[in-house]
Amino acid sequence: MEVQLSSDEIQAKQQLLQEYEPAQEAFAILQKNQGRLDTSFDELWEEKNGRQTFTQGKSLWKIMLGELRKELCGDDGFRGKVKEYTNNPGSAPLLTGLIVSLVGIAGAHGLPIDPAIATIVVLYVVKIGLNTFCEYTESETDPKLAAGEEEKGK
Repeated sequence: MEVQLSSDEIQAKQQLLQEYEPAQEAFAILQKNQGRLDTSFDELWEEKNGRQTFTQGKSLWKIMLGELRKELCGDDGFRGKVKEYTNNPGSAPLLTGLIVSLVGIAGAHGLPIDPAIATIVVLYVVKIGLNTFCEYTESETDPKLAAGEEEKGK
């Protein structure tokens, strides 16, 4: 599922986070990539961590979202922050708090994400909604999930 931010959405969020410097780097790349979150994530990651090579068909964006899904969807504190922000989408402190929270949660689980990259991920999560992120975007081809489903049917 490709998710893209419109120019208006980018501008509104950029205005909201104008005081948060790491987000400005993310917005510059988002504008350059016409709001494509996946492309912007990949470009930022490469800029910060060097080029990553994966087996054919693997996407760093999808792999990272899968790993973050495991950590974020079960974190009541993060869920609460998303709900708060969703109820008040004009709050810069709440949006900044989501980004900082994501960096902390990811770091605590060994996922090195800087605030600019976390900005892209948070914008994705708030764009599609946390419930959609946690349920709908879950990989259907994950062998562990498939095996679990087979065992339930027995």
